[in-house]
Amino acid sequence: MRCLSCHRFSWKVICDECSDRLLISSPSKRRVANLEVVSLFKYKNIEQFLLTKHTPIGYRVYKYLSKRFVRPFIYSYMDATQEGVRVIAIDESVSSGYSHTALLAHYAKNTYIKVCHAKLLAKNRVNYAGKSLHFRLNNPRDFRYTGEKNIDVILIDDIITTGVTLQEAQIELRKHGVNVLFALTIADARD
Repeated sequence: MRCLSCHRFSWKVICDECSDRLLISSPSKRRVANLEVVSLFKYKNIEQFLLTKHTPIGYRVYKYLSKRFVRPFIYSYMDATQEGVRVIAIDESVSSGYSHTALLAHYAKNTYIKVCHAKLLAKNRVNYAGKSLHFRLNNPRDFRYTGEKNIDVILIDDIITTGVTLQEAQIELRKHGVNVLFALTIADARD
């Protein structure tokens, strides 16, 4: 296989040299209403990798980002005192043969954290990419939660743009007594 960035032969989808040069995580926090959102990158810095999510190579890219960045962040954040926390991904619907948010959630699990796969699904499949806040507000995702009640969770998504999706997910989870500790995204699209 070849590195997605430099196109040299590599066993990894992004070679170590390109990863060290291009994928420099700079976690940032953002508050959306009463939800704290932690983003590992600025969108513009890793856009070329995130845009692969609806392509066959996207599976390998998201798996790589999950193992290299999501897992270590979760491991450094959590400790034994927070046992019982769950991870829930935003809408794990399968597209292009896999769910990119399911990959992010899968690699977030550890000894203290369990993953609740496919428990928060959107009924509305509208694409928000490049759409205005007005459009997003007028076309809600209409989430349905079918998981455990009265638990603490970390909400995971790939990108935060306006935060509308994360807010809508948090509202649905609250209806079931689910406390969202914070949301974790790969990238923040805000400049």
